[in-house]
Amino acid sequence: MSRIGKMPVVIPAGVTVTLEGANVVRVKSNKGELTETIPAVIKVDIGDGVVEVKRGSDSKNDRAMHGLSRALIANMVIGLTDGFSKTLEVVGVGYRVQKSGKKLIVNVGFSHPVEVPEVGVTFDVEGQNIIKISGISKQVVGQVAAEIRKIRPPEPYKGKGIRYQGEHVQRKVGKTGM
Repeated sequence: MSRIGKMPVVIPAGVTVTLEGANVVRVKSNKGELTETIPAVIKVDIGDGVVEVKRGSDSKNDRAMHGLSRALIANMVIGLTDGFSKTLEVVGVGYRVQKSGKKLIVNVGFSHPVEVPEVGVTFDVEGQNIIKISGISKQVVGQVAAEIRKIRPPEPYKGKGIRYQGEHVQRKVGKTGM
């Protein structure tokens, strides 16, 4: 039995979970609304303040989908109550970030500034080198953070670039000169 899949998802006050059709779960709160299509081999039961996820058989695919489905539903509930956030830091001389309206403008050594639109997330810029990305969907927040990091990933010689806060960059030794 999946240890994650068998745990019930507790629905907090202010959040409603509904099942549409056989396998579409819709979660609503005052922060917004998220939907997720659950695989057909998984059965979702919505009871008094809890959501339980059950599987039909013990095949390898069903066991994998059991834990995944429960985690997706739990992440929707957490996202609509607390939200998700990721923090990036920009390291490098002359590298800076600023917010302009609904866009993030990133200057990281290119001949032009790179603009990132605010789609499904919100940006907060602290100083000139800290970006906080927050939103209700864990997948969207992680994807936007990865796309911003991909603009200028940290390089191993000087450590310049965009990295997750707390990320350790393995440093390499440069040329010795001989």
